[in-house]
Amino acid sequence: MTHLTILTGASRGMGRAMARQLLESGHDLVCISRRTDDALAQLAARAGQRCEQWPQDLARAETAAAGLVTWLQAQDSERLESVNLINNAGLIPRVAPLPEIPAAQLVEAMRVDLEAPLLLTAGFLYATATWNVPRRVLNISSGLGRRAMASQAAYCAAKAGMDHFSRCVALEQARLANGARICSLAPGVIDTDMQVQLRGAESERFPDRANFVGLKDKGMLSSPEEAAARVLAFLARPDFGADPVADVRG
Repeated sequence: MTHLTILTGASRGMGRAMARQLLESGHDLVCISRRTDDALAQLAARAGQRCEQWPQDLARAETAAAGLVTWLQAQDSERLESVNLINNAGLIPRVAPLPEIPAAQLVEAMRVDLEAPLLLTAGFLYATATWNVPRRVLNISSGLGRRAMASQAAYCAAKAGMDHFSRCVALEQARLANGARICSLAPGVIDTDMQVQLRGAESERFPDRANFVGLKDKGMLSSPEEAAARVLAFLARPDFGADPVADVRG
């Protein structure tokens, strides 16, 4: 018997840290990312765990979702103790007021940050609907889904959408005998490439730039490893999904 977790955005940052920690704790993994990670494959081999890595541009999420459905339907659920989907992948377009952002960047951001989690969640729930094992969906959200910020319209909108579709799915799954549990979780402020992008923005186009610089200077950013540990501990809680929108900081 084993645990199975599907994880997006596993090739860097908190996603990579989560992938390593999941393998070390005995999970089999399917990682959906832009690129594969040889070190992750080597860790899986040492841990004796299954780790499939699917190179996928989540701006074309319909392909990833269809592939996930087909793959899950071919699995033997009787050998599993649990199955999880973690929608972690995300990006932000140019940090600037909405009219200054190229349309192609806005489209890509909305597809990766909102459309992909929505389609993957739908596919996951469809393919595992008859499985008699605990099923959980963890959507990695952000405080910016709950607080507006200038020059972050696309990211704020996508994370707000993630929060709200999680609420809707929670209502749907609560009506089922073996419904999945779902939570859209803000993971705190993490020292990732996204933070570098925000700190490097032009002050005249991003009024909150100084706040992000201050977080780094004051040592207030969590490392990807620390954040991953807190997020995975939250996923393992017996009351996971009691509130479909939550913050790891309580």
